[in-house]
Amino acid sequence: MAVLQMVLLLCAGSSLAEDIFPPTVNIIAELEKLKNMDERIQKLEETLAKVLSENEALKTTVQDSQNKLESFQKENAKKVAFSAGLLESGTGHTGPINTPKILVYKKVFSNIGGAYDANTGVFTAPVKGVYYFRFYGHSHGGTTMAVSLLKNGETQCSAFAWKPTSNGNASNGVVLTLETGDQISTRLWANTWVYDDPESYTSFGGFLIFPL
Repeated sequence: MAVLQMVLLLCAGSSLAEDIFPPTVNIIAELEKLKNMDERIQKLEETLAKVLSENEALKTTVQDSQNKLESFQKENAKKVAFSAGLLESGTGHTGPINTPKILVYKKVFSNIGGAYDANTGVFTAPVKGVYYFRFYGHSHGGTTMAVSLLKNGETQCSAFAWKPTSNGNASNGVVLTLETGDQISTRLWANTWVYDDPESYTSFGGFLIFPL
C-alpha cells in the first residue's frame, strides 16, 4: 500500500511539473536568461546613476557660468562715464539763437559704456543708479551765456555769464538718481552764446557713481 502511494505521489508531481514547466522549456536556460537580464538591469542602473551625476555636475557648471555672467554684467554696469566738448573743431561758437536749443557735443573725449549719443547730445542712463554730471560754459566779452542741465526735459541746474568785459566762464554740477532710460542733456537759452577755444571748451560730462 505504501509503495502504491509513493508511485501515485511521483505521478502527481510529474504531472504538476509538466503543467508548470512544459516539456519544451529548458529550466537552466531560462534561469540563465533571468541572470543575464538582472545583469543588464544592474548596468542600466549604473548608467542612469552616472548620467544623473553628470547632470548634477552640468547644473553646477551652468550655475557657475551664470553667476560669472551676472557678476561681469554688474561690474561692467559700473563702467559708465563720458566727456565731450561742444565743437568738433575745438574752436568757434554756437548762438545766438531765437529759441532754446539742446546742445550737441561733437568732440567726444571718452564715452565708456556708450551711453552718450554724439548725434543728439543726450545721455541715456543704461542702469538705475546714482550719477554725477558737470557742464561748463565759455563765453567771450560782451556776450551772454546761459546753459541749463535737463533731466527728461526738466531743468535741474544752470550756469550763467552775463556780458563779461572779457572772457567769461561758468560751470555747475549735480548728483542725480536716475532710472534706466532717464535722459540727461544741456540746453542753451534763447539769445545767448557759447564758445569753444583751444584752451577753454564748452563741455559736458558725467559718470555713474554706483548702481542701485
